[in-house]
Amino acid sequence: MGITCEKGDVLNTLRLCGAIDIASAEELKAALLETLKPGVEVRIDVREATYFDVTVIQLLWAAAQEARLRGVRFGYAEEFPATLQSALREAGFESLTQPAKLDSSAGETP
Repeated sequence: MGITCEKGDVLNTLRLCGAIDIASAEELKAALLETLKPGVEVRIDVREATYFDVTVIQLLWAAAQEARLRGVRFGYAEEFPATLQSALREAGFESLTQPAKLDSSAGETP
């Protein structure tokens, strides 16, 4: 499991690798809040993620909502892996399974 963050002047990328669950929820929440800065685009990279529990799904959804409120562009670097898509749909977060390309207008959530 792993959560890494690359911060830049215009883009912050948060990478989620392996199984991310409630044990890493506090770390993920802190990383998400740290990346949500005005004027900086946030991109979540889930290509190497293998498992999310409902806690992680809720945190990602909440981060997208917070980004919208702060006027921060927020999206996913790629589509969610197929192994995660069914879990997201079953948990009622089907909107997260979309490719979630970043929109050019600030505050738009995928």
